[in-house]
Amino acid sequence: MKYSIVTFGCRVNQADSLGFEEELLSCGATAASPEQADVVVVNTCSVTASADQSARQAIRRIARSNPGARIVVTGCYATRQPADVASLPNVVRVIPNRAKASLVADLFTTAERFGDGDGSCGARIEPGVAGRTAFTLRVQTGCAEECSYCIIPSTRGQPASVPLWDVQRQVERIANAGFKEIALTGVHLGSYGRDLLPQSSLLELLTALAALKRDVLFRVSSLEPMDCSKPLVDLVASSSRSFAPHFHLPLQHASSRVLSAMGRPYTLAYYSDLVEHVRQRLPAASIGSDVIVGFPGETDDDFDQLAAYLETSPLTHLHVFPYSNRPGTRAAAMGGAVAGPIVRQRAAAIRAISQRLAARFNQSQIGTIRPGLTLEDGTLVVTDNYMKLRVAAGRRRNEWVRVRVVSNHDGELLAG
Repeated sequence: MKYSIVTFGCRVNQADSLGFEEELLSCGATAASPEQADVVVVNTCSVTASADQSARQAIRRIARSNPGARIVVTGCYATRQPADVASLPNVVRVIPNRAKASLVADLFTTAERFGDGDGSCGARIEPGVAGRTAFTLRVQTGCAEECSYCIIPSTRGQPASVPLWDVQRQVERIANAGFKEIALTGVHLGSYGRDLLPQSSLLELLTALAALKRDVLFRVSSLEPMDCSKPLVDLVASSSRSFAPHFHLPLQHASSRVLSAMGRPYTLAYYSDLVEHVRQRLPAASIGSDVIVGFPGETDDDFDQLAAYLETSPLTHLHVFPYSNRPGTRAAAMGGAVAGPIVRQRAAAIRAISQRLAARFNQSQIGTIRPGLTLEDGTLVVTDNYMKLRVAAGRRRNEWVRVRVVSNHDGELLAG
């Protein structure tokens, strides 16, 4: 069987797709393009209306270019609107998030649809699965937070953590396979361990992983600000051989009034103090954030507060999201919708700030020497602090190297 996987959305979806890929390869399937595959798995996102639209467009495009393809759709959009997804062309199966674990096994036991493979799938993993040299490892799923704009708790369910011993087992397996970087991810990563018996915590998990002493760099994925404690930052700072100096801390807004309406359980003062602590403990760290513009009732003054904070913050890059109305959320019932042209104007202004923040950070790194992992054909390096640099040919893929940042040419960093 020839397969292809198309993934939308967050690192959790990326981790899930990486798991599908590993299982499919171990069962004897071979990778192909969506245009050539027998089965195409589309792993969807539903965080915004545009994410839903992108998934629909992709499915229709695959069906047009490959009329014989059997399309299996999973992920948050498939979970939220299964009937809509099932009506799309060539879709033969819609699998909700809760059933993702059995997706591949189902493919290989439904002979009348997917061939006659019936063997038990063995473990097979190596750098390059899904085109990656860094492995994205999901250690948690689900969310119980009450952000007023977010539909994801209804599509991902209640928080569920992978037991510490199982995470350690997976890390050993991944490291033995030759991966040199592992990105730890979850829907609400900072809640790790609260649902376990006995209870644990993300700090306890990171401490245990640092003690493994493997030649692997752990990159902590997105953390809600209220979950990123100063002891956790200090652990990352004091364990540079284990953890990347890289944090992604979603702010969403800088107006106290809007933060309250969003249901975000922190203040700008708390957030500002946190990222300043990160910058103090890790001067070269990249610090990313998510920002929503055009939330219902957002005034010019609210937006000005957001722009003013971001412009002078120690953040290094932003993901900017125009507010997307999600039926079933509390925000969907709020009045004060911001006009579309204003939302687009505000989003463009924040993206321009993001470009300036990134340029400032890149400029500050010129002359520094950083460890990094080679990608592609060995001429691209991603450093521990999340810079992408072009280097001269001659290295293999998936090698640790130390590079000096020598210039910033038209937005592309070059290394010597």
